[in-house]
Amino acid sequence: QMQLVESGGGLVQAGGSLRLSCAASGRTFISYAMGWFRQAPGKEREFVAAISMRLAITSYADSVKGRFTISRDNAKNTVYLQMNSLKPEDTAVYYCAATLVALPRRDVGSYNYWGQGTQVTVSS
Repeated sequence: QMQLVESGGGLVQAGGSLRLSCAASGRTFISYAMGWFRQAPGKEREFVAAISMRLAITSYADSVKGRFTISRDNAKNTVYLQMNSLKPEDTAVYYCAATLVALPRRDVGSYNYWGQGTQVTVSS
């Protein structure tokens, strides 16, 4: 089992920034590609960003490209999501996830482990 714990969510005004962190334990972190997803009330969980096991190959949803940056620190077993220029439509619970697939994946079904989520609220 891998445990994932997100942190860094909160309330921010539109145009502001937040940095989410996801700390992993229980498995060899570098063996997993990592992803961030989000789910707003009444909506399905959607892909935000992902990063490969090695080489830091990244993938982003069109809605966040140029505003969000995913990164990982394998020495700290942590993946980050830097979110800039936040918009009210970014409001959601953000989830961290891990997959044994080497390259970044956009589909929920590819991920083996999930965190409990952290709330991000962007006010207008």
